[in-house]
Amino acid sequence: MNKQYTFQIATIGALFFFFGFVTWNNSILVPYLKIACELSNFQSYLVTFAFYVAYFVMAIPSSIILKATGYKNGIVLGLLVCAIGTLLFIPAAMNRFYIMFLSALYILGTGLAILQTAANPYITLLGPPEGASSRINIMGTCSSIAGMAAPLIFGSIALKNADNLQKQASELSGPLKDALLNSLSERVIAPYAILSLILVLLAMMIWFSKLPEIEKETETKVDPSDNLWKHKHLVLGVIAIFAYVGVEVLSIDSLVSYAAYQGYSLENAKNFPSYCVGAMFIGRFLGIFLMGKKISSQNALAFNSLVAILLVLTALFTKGDISIGCIVLLGLCHSIMWSSIFPLAIADLGLYTKRGSSFLIMAIVGGALIPPLYGKVADMLDNDLRASYFIMLPFYLFLLYYGFSGYKVINKKPSTNN
Repeated sequence: MNKQYTFQIATIGALFFFFGFVTWNNSILVPYLKIACELSNFQSYLVTFAFYVAYFVMAIPSSIILKATGYKNGIVLGLLVCAIGTLLFIPAAMNRFYIMFLSALYILGTGLAILQTAANPYITLLGPPEGASSRINIMGTCSSIAGMAAPLIFGSIALKNADNLQKQASELSGPLKDALLNSLSERVIAPYAILSLILVLLAMMIWFSKLPEIEKETETKVDPSDNLWKHKHLVLGVIAIFAYVGVEVLSIDSLVSYAAYQGYSLENAKNFPSYCVGAMFIGRFLGIFLMGKKISSQNALAFNSLVAILLVLTALFTKGDISIGCIVLLGLCHSIMWSSIFPLAIADLGLYTKRGSSFLIMAIVGGALIPPLYGKVADMLDNDLRASYFIMLPFYLFLLYYGFSGYKVINKKPSTNN
């Protein structure tokens, strides 16, 4: 690999590191804002709703924006939108205003949707085609490393001595309680101010860099009367992505609260999301050598879904470290699900592959809806965070079905009739 490609890939690698860092910061924000803003379980998981619903809303608009700006300028725009989102955390923290926190997360998710839409094809097309798979794996590694680091770094700031603060707050009322919770809320000001500065600097670096502008793809006209939803494997694939992203986000973003529920201090509980992302990293690394060579995508998906079901059942009927460990190990099961489902869902779509892909990206909204459902169930079950994990089982059962038979292509060619 020559020096030009090394610089370009390192630059995009920094973007993917940022993707992972910001995304898995949510695992700390959920319990942190629950304390600081005095929220129910359901309200606290609106963090994931605000963040991931932006992917659903922006999936199609992002591609339209990139047609107008190009890939490089689109990356710069996405970074600046993210910077606006991180800056909004400052007044939100100063006023302990939860709606403003959610607005900041939505804007941050919007920027990330633009970035993801630009950066993923960019790294694929940047360099020799035969090296695309390796470059994607490098990007995934950068994201996973950031995902392991984020909860540890951000958690050490936001959740420091949080157990004592929570206990003190429960014993206070009026101005004294407000002052205590305000001091907790203000902890995120410095980290998000630094993130904003980094984002602006990264945008400037890319703007003035020699990153090439990739030529726009030639648009292939398709018959607008075609009913894409006749392709059963795509329809079921959209549901599978919805289910997979939802349970993945839930497993990671609920771990701090669940470990605290099982008796860990919040300062120690902050480590568990990193363990879960670490398990995902291991699974992805193994997938490089096994997926498509020794194990088919559908078999890998079915097997991992079955193991996930067994892990959830074990978590439901055990306590302490064993139960927590089962949720952590779900990361290993999730590691290959995206890379398994996506190609199965767009198989044999021909001219309609791009349109089908956009629907799969929109299905990331599962990360917005399934965690709040868990929070609502936990509230209904009198804060029983362990029993509430039963909601994951139907989603894993569907993923198991998709891996066994739902992936099979019935229509080999896109239909021209409604």
